[in-house]
Amino acid sequence: MPMPRLALHGRPGAGKSTFAALLLEELRAAGATSKRIKVGAPLYEIQAVVRAAAGRPLLGADEQDGRLLNLLGAEMRRINPTALTDTFAARVREAEQRFPDAVLICDDVRAPDADSVVELGFRLLQITARDEVRRTRKALRGDLSAGDEAHSTEGSLAVAPWRCIVNDGDLAALRGQARALVAEEIR
Repeated sequence: MPMPRLALHGRPGAGKSTFAALLLEELRAAGATSKRIKVGAPLYEIQAVVRAAAGRPLLGADEQDGRLLNLLGAEMRRINPTALTDTFAARVREAEQRFPDAVLICDDVRAPDADSVVELGFRLLQITARDEVRRTRKALRGDLSAGDEAHSTEGSLAVAPWRCIVNDGDLAALRGQARALVAEEIR
């Protein structure tokens, strides 16, 4: 039986990346190999080039310029609606070859890409949090600029999620959900 593939979707600040990191830790503790793979990897790479060319390079790998990422994503999809998902599919195939027993985790699925990611065998996890909690977390992250919460990529999913993870509690509660999911899926 192939290892599971998990794709996380949610509004900004819901905790997608945090939940992915907890899944990776729990998988490692369970003795499973896992790899994180991102649909938006090309956008993050281009973001770094644009910021450097503008004389304001990123100072850390986790820094995000949400407004710039919204713009880049919209323009990439305008030019070629499958540009990001085609690149993602190629990265998934590469990961399958290099790490055939790895659990693949994608923590940045956006609405326009969800169908394509699911077609690659990923189970879609919807990460949710109350708006006030999510907005507070988003503000604390320290993004260089905030992404537009009404942006086309932040829309509703056309495909039903496999499971919903509610992230209204603390980190320990979220870790408990990650641990339970890993125990259920990795036997």
